[in-house]
Amino acid sequence: MSQISELHRIELNILKKVIEICEAHHIKYFLIGGSLLGAIRHNGFIPWDDDVDIGMRRADYDRFASIAPGLLQHDHYFMQTADTDPNFAFSYMKLLDTQTYIEERNNVNDARKGVFVDIFPFDKVPRQPEIRRAVYSRFRYFDTRILLRSGYNIIKTPFRKDPEENDLNHYMTVAKLKEKRENVMRLYNHEPFHHYKNYASQYAYDKEVMNQAEISELISHPFEDIHVKIPEAYDRILTRMYDNYMELPPEKDQKEKHVDLLMVNGKQIE
Repeated sequence: MSQISELHRIELNILKKVIEICEAHHIKYFLIGGSLLGAIRHNGFIPWDDDVDIGMRRADYDRFASIAPGLLQHDHYFMQTADTDPNFAFSYMKLLDTQTYIEERNNVNDARKGVFVDIFPFDKVPRQPEIRRAVYSRFRYFDTRILLRSGYNIIKTPFRKDPEENDLNHYMTVAKLKEKRENVMRLYNHEPFHHYKNYASQYAYDKEVMNQAEISELISHPFEDIHVKIPEAYDRILTRMYDNYMELPPEKDQKEKHVDLLMVNGKQIE
């Protein structure tokens, strides 16, 4: 089995576990980004895509984060967040398969590593572009400082500190920055606003802002051998994100983006 095929197999099992928890506890989720595109264009994974992206409104995200650890304690999955892994710098969570190990291209860090599914919170944002820009700039300020202080690098260098070399003051400082970043993201969630933002999106700001209908009206759609929840307005969302989304990219761009090394149960998968 090729590396990408094995990645897809493991990621699909993680996705099934997320769905199992969500359905049992009435938590709403939906595919976003390349996973949503794969569902529509390929009825599953984009053949060369090597990750899975899920979105949840903040309230559902928080419920999942509070429920999942107890349900997973006797399973081979680990819910990785800024709290559960002090070396994890991102503002969203990953569900990792602990029977696996990966090394990601252009992403050197000391966080726990394994095949994962990304789960992103969507937070309310105001309509005014100038306020959005100001809040997002604040988020990016804290996010960048956390990434730098947590030792996230493009390449391994002799100047990186090993996790055991980081003193208590270092972790306390990073924890405070994480708290400030989280507060920025949650700033408007109690306001009567009708637009939601994935602050951790890799896309331009407005491409992953969803309105009330887009984020709440969901349908079931085939994805590999299961059915998943996606926004009913997928055509509008995907057009906004990718323009002519049913058109395949040039062949030179049809390649995996993230994983350099994959190990499953201690065995390397080529």
